[in-house]
Amino acid sequence: MTARTVTRRPTTVPAAGAVLWRRKNDQLQVALVHRPKYDDWSWAKGKLDPGETWVSAAAREVLEETGFRPRIGIPLPRSVYSMQRGQLKEIRYWAAEVMGGSGELENEIDEVAWLTPAQAQTRFSYVRDALQLQAVVDADRGRLLQTWPLVVIRHGDAVARKGWSGDDWDRPLDDLGKRRARALVPVLAAYGIERVVTSPSARCYATVQPYAAAAGLRLRTKRGLSEEGFAAEPAKATRHTDRVLEHGEPAAICTHRPVLPAVLADLRRRTAPGSAAARTLGEVTRAGMDKGEALVLQVVGTGATARVVSVERQRPAGAFLPTL
Repeated sequence: MTARTVTRRPTTVPAAGAVLWRRKNDQLQVALVHRPKYDDWSWAKGKLDPGETWVSAAAREVLEETGFRPRIGIPLPRSVYSMQRGQLKEIRYWAAEVMGGSGELENEIDEVAWLTPAQAQTRFSYVRDALQLQAVVDADRGRLLQTWPLVVIRHGDAVARKGWSGDDWDRPLDDLGKRRARALVPVLAAYGIERVVTSPSARCYATVQPYAAAAGLRLRTKRGLSEEGFAAEPAKATRHTDRVLEHGEPAAICTHRPVLPAVLADLRRRTAPGSAAARTLGEVTRAGMDKGEALVLQVVGTGATARVVSVERQRPAGAFLPTL
């Protein structure tokens, strides 16, 4: 009898980071960090903590390594490479701007250098980092780097209708929905959300209330985003979306499954035909969003000229997560 050879797939180590950028004297600059332990220059990044999302890890690592609190922007190409013992390391990156922070460094990092793209090209220690640099440069040339986030959220899991004797308007989140609401806090914080608009229904309100409380924000309730309000006057939902686009502030909108197709179709009109953003919005509109899912759109411009340039799905743990 011949023994069968079992091929083991290499373990993948997940990590996340961001390319911090700014403009100084109208010149694009990016931030590289120096690790004295390895004497190398690279992007701010690090491994995910257990249960942490990619984007939350990227924001946390940038803060820890640079002392600056980032606002996560457009997604950048990822890096995948081999490590010792047959492991693979996958690093997902985003562009990011500085929202705040002191710039105080920890022991692991002893210097942060703001460099022009040409200077960064000669400074970083790993050829693979050129992929993210080129993506930032290309986005800047195409005027797609300076964005603001709009996050569309479907409320979390709620007590079943058949098990609820009260008004459907007051039907609360169940335990799974409450956990998802708490898990959304670091996700929305990574995007620096400053304005939260929600259906006044209890299950929507409770989905975004933990983030609003943590960020010190007032929730703005709109009946037009509720199931009842949408059924009575469907056009109101997209009017609320349009008002958010007019403000141009990092914002989140929380609503219900029956309302989402109208909201997403309105946003899809603001994408380039045939673009990845248009395709993703079309797919999500057809298939629907998971309960508790956050759909992150990066937007250029405001009002009538607003354009959606990227779309990412931040899905609850346990949901199918496609490879970016």
